[in-house]
Amino acid sequence: MKVTEAFKKGKPTLSFEFFPPKSRDQEKKLFEVIAQLKKFDPDFVSVTYGAMGTTREKTFFWVNEIKHKYGLEPVAHLTCVASTGDDISRQLEELEKMGVENILALRGDPPEGQAGFIPPANGFKLAKELISFIKKRKPSFCLGCAGFPEGHPGAPSLTADTDYLKQKIDAGAEYVITQLFFDNRYYFDFVKRCGKAGIKVPIIPGLMPITNLKQIKRITEVCGATIPGDLKIGAEHTLSQARELLKIGVPGLHFFVMNQAEPISSILTQVFPR
Repeated sequence: MKVTEAFKKGKPTLSFEFFPPKSRDQEKKLFEVIAQLKKFDPDFVSVTYGAMGTTREKTFFWVNEIKHKYGLEPVAHLTCVASTGDDISRQLEELEKMGVENILALRGDPPEGQAGFIPPANGFKLAKELISFIKKRKPSFCLGCAGFPEGHPGAPSLTADTDYLKQKIDAGAEYVITQLFFDNRYYFDFVKRCGKAGIKVPIIPGLMPITNLKQIKRITEVCGATIPGDLKIGAEHTLSQARELLKIGVPGLHFFVMNQAEPISSILTQVFPR
């Protein structure tokens, strides 16, 4: 099932994003968490790449397991990192053979210590280029892209960032999943900016429970999200965010799981109308 079809169900979508395990024990934990969260009947789930695309082959293995062993709809991440056009073509063929229908197309982050993103020879510098390439090569894939409620760290202004998001939509992206945020006002303002820019696709807010403050600080340094001064460890803050977002009628909720089932289970048991 394509993600765009899930929006037609008449209720908010639910989705999870898992992080790539680095060991066999962590991989075992990943599958345990997927099995635990399956009971909430998510519309789709995904597993991110590791740094510099280092887990790409394993990510495709996990995507295949998610679809065929756990019966969940996977969204495969594809990035511009360390991939030529030929590499992307081969990856599209592989995903198509698996029966995967959904892709989240991203530029990807430069390696730690590198000032800016440097594409490989015959690769892509921007996510919109990757999106356009996929649409031309394999138009049957349903494509999503990333949005930044507080603006991408590399964008010169919020207006420029929104204009670029519109370019990704025009290139073929059919929905947006936002980067994490801890103050819903950033999301509300983002949606207004997108509306004024002519962006009409669903914009799914991305939420992350605070289970490790040091980890959150590291993630927000990369994505540019603001950490409120009174933010506390635990799921309570995210629970409050989710309740408010559902109340105003968001198209769905996307949870960055951090491969821990308990915080997400606690939130969904209390708020998600399923």
